[in-house]
Amino acid sequence: MIRRKPQWLRKKVSFQAKRDTDELLKDIGIATICQEASCPNISECFSKKQATFLILGQVCTRACTFCDVARGKPKAVDESEIAKVVEASKRMGLKNIVITSVTRDDLFDGGASQFVKCVSALKEFDISLKIELLIPDLNENKEAINKVANCGANIVGHNIETIPRRYDVRLGSSYKKSLRVLKLIKESNNDINTKSAIMLGLGEKESEVVEVMKDLRGVECDFLSIGQYLAPSKHHTPVLEYVKPEQFERYKRLALELGFRFVMSSPYTRSSYMAHEYLTA
Repeated sequence: MIRRKPQWLRKKVSFQAKRDTDELLKDIGIATICQEASCPNISECFSKKQATFLILGQVCTRACTFCDVARGKPKAVDESEIAKVVEASKRMGLKNIVITSVTRDDLFDGGASQFVKCVSALKEFDISLKIELLIPDLNENKEAINKVANCGANIVGHNIETIPRRYDVRLGSSYKKSLRVLKLIKESNNDINTKSAIMLGLGEKESEVVEVMKDLRGVECDFLSIGQYLAPSKHHTPVLEYVKPEQFERYKRLALELGFRFVMSSPYTRSSYMAHEYLTA
């Protein structure tokens, strides 16, 4: 059954507002998760010259049933992505940069070296840039995680996505592995800011969400994003509930009480939405 969106989720999309950023990114030849994952905030962010760059290609080796990113056999790593990220950041005038990737289980380091090279190139261009990396689990490769944690990024995030009971939507992933990845990031560099995100609307109970928060704090996760899951199409995992805005506010209060340093929680929150606020709050 396709549930009708409530009023608070009827966000207007202005295609005119994002046209310039769309054209700029196309001209450079760099992808964004905003486009590939059909993010509902795309016109808002693009109109503000904000974007989350997608590296390691546009094809994921896993098949999460909530995600709109293409899945299959990816191409070889394109080293030119690094220069394209720098060029896009320069032309967009970015001071806060977010970089994520598809999951690349075919690569020995999960693609960690590409993240490291991007940060190095960006810092060479402008040492004052604030950089956030949103990484896949890198197959829990300790050496790869250590390199990412110490590459000079300000935030390294890995999304837990949902409660353990609903990991049927994260094919090929493991809740405990994701927690261990976040723990390894912190153990590799105690000064790094770590971040995770959870989506609501998959039938989770409040007690289950709070347990996830506690687990994240147990691995010293600093920042948390909480948003509403929206099915990209009828072929994806269906939405079971549209969580009310007041419940998002309640989760934010509970998360802050548990010790998260900054929490963004609202129906339209996504892991990289308004990313600059996490370091400036």
